Amino acid sequence: MYKLAIDYHTHTRYSHGRGTILDNVEAARAKELKSIAITDHGFRHFLFGITYSDIKKMRDEVTLLNQRFSDIDVLLGVESNLISLDGDIDIPDEYLGFFDVILMGFHLGARPASFRDGKERIIKNVMDKLGLMHIDELRERNTNAVIRALERHPISILTHPGAKIDIDSRKLAKAATLHCTALEINSSHGYMNLEHVKIALEEGASFAITSDAHTPDQVGDFKRGIEIAKAAGVPPCRIINSIEYIDLHKKGKKLR
Repeated sequence: MYKLAIDYHTHTRYSHGRGTILDNVEAARAKELKSIAITDHGFRHFLFGITYSDIKKMRDEVTLLNQRFSDIDVLLGVESNLISLDGDIDIPDEYLGFFDVILMGFHLGARPASFRDGKERIIKNVMDKLGLMHIDELRERNTNAVIRALERHPISILTHPGAKIDIDSRKLAKAATLHCTALEINSSHGYMNLEHVKIALEEGASFAITSDAHTPDQVGDFKRGIEIAKAAGVPPCRIINSIEYIDLHKKGKKLR
């Protein structure tokens, strides 16, 4: 039912993956993928974020691999981090053009934009997750921060929504649909979960099933994500890395 041609979410040694860019590309070619995105963590991810000096090296590697291999398209991407309640991400505007695809997610390891953002974005969410406190408006704050990021930045895919912080799935799905941002069904985290996917499907959202690979052997492993999508009844034409979706867009057909 689902034939996926692209893995949009993979990590390398430039962040906290174990393989090189070449290792991930070779793994993708072995699984006959048509494309792979290298999406290491954004600049403000503590210990694991890429550096500004990494960008040119990574771009040069990707360029050489695209010249070397004719059977796969290698994309240089980034998994940026939400760092403020105002929707700031850790990729300055002047660097956005360096990337072929921009993902964004919430990570506790990302340095916040300010002390206030650290308190509101990290400390309160950690305490909420641990059951140490409950803040009624926290869910709304989290959701609005993500939506502001979608409004302000060219984010193609929102990674593992709901995995790290409590969000309003329906409100987020409406915003993602409006801004043409796909919601990730992450085969590693298992998020979006089945309930969230069903809600997002009702709101017209599109999805990306990814591996979130941290080792080369995980590249193209979509099993868990496909199981979630299948159980939720997501048609292949709503999955942006499916052969059906890609073929429809090549023909200029509209999905909705």
